[in-house]
Amino acid sequence: MAFANSSISDIIATTIQSRSGELADNVTNNNALLRRLKERGNVKTFSGGNVILQEIMYTDPTTNNTNSYSGYEVLNVGQNSPISAAQFSITQYASAVTISGLEMIQNSGKEAIIDLLDGRMSVAEAQLANRISGDLYGDGLGNAGKNLTGLAAAVPDDPTTGTYGGINRAVWTFWQSKVFDASVSGSGVVSSTTIQGYMDALAVQLIRGTDKPDLIVADNNYYRYYLQSLQNIQRVTDSGSSMAGAGFASLKYYGAGMASDVVLDGGIGSSTYNSGSGNANHMWFLNTKYLHFRPHKDRNFVPIGGERQAVNQDAIVKLIGWAGNLTCSGSQFQGVLID
Repeated sequence: MAFANSSISDIIATTIQSRSGELADNVTNNNALLRRLKERGNVKTFSGGNVILQEIMYTDPTTNNTNSYSGYEVLNVGQNSPISAAQFSITQYASAVTISGLEMIQNSGKEAIIDLLDGRMSVAEAQLANRISGDLYGDGLGNAGKNLTGLAAAVPDDPTTGTYGGINRAVWTFWQSKVFDASVSGSGVVSSTTIQGYMDALAVQLIRGTDKPDLIVADNNYYRYYLQSLQNIQRVTDSGSSMAGAGFASLKYYGAGMASDVVLDGGIGSSTYNSGSGNANHMWFLNTKYLHFRPHKDRNFVPIGGERQAVNQDAIVKLIGWAGNLTCSGSQFQGVLID
């Protein structure tokens, strides 16, 4: 049903549309992981299909067709790998911008309705951005399995079981990420006196030549332990770091031949590391070369559907929508520290 005041409806639609690009930037710029992926060029849209296909980095020694040869020797031209891509579901998110008939009457001028919309849009944008940012650290099982397939799925506490990206980790061991459990492999729980040794033990498992983790994302507890473990002179952040320059709480880790940003991504109101999230006491070691944020080209924080008006309510609703997922092309290059 069309709303009677079409001019106000047009203003609402135009305002949402004009802010969609800004919202997409705000989401990526206000999350440490997404900002790094954007810097790498790993925020890429997709179009079509009922899943998101992600080419993977994989060499199966039983089917590897690369070898030395001599003269006219017959070459192996068989299929190089039985698995060439992981597949991820398309997840959907929406936030509603609602204005009642009374509010439209009270703000009937164009400038007044735009001012009202700015406030409503800011709330909707913040809610949508915070929800997606929080779900980036989840396992995708929340909300009846409709959430993003986040880091808890890509880099789980137990990487030897389960299916990720359509690939069974118990069968294909190359797809297993690394984990260092301080309560099993260490001397006990993580603390300011033990954290650097545990970080080193995990980091050395994730290095292959120049390929190594470039971003370490810590919860409140582990970030505090790492901060306390550093001498005062070590606590100075690298002014050239893109994370520090972007305003994130950031330190540097130079262990195991690495120079990685250590970023706090918890804090006030965070759904990522609060006590009920299941992700408290986690520190993810991420090689962001193999992580990708994949929004749909036609559903990247844009208005979706037409105007909506409830049959028995005097109000108009517009939806801001997003669709996509976090994908991974090299789970084996990621790790997590837990206790």
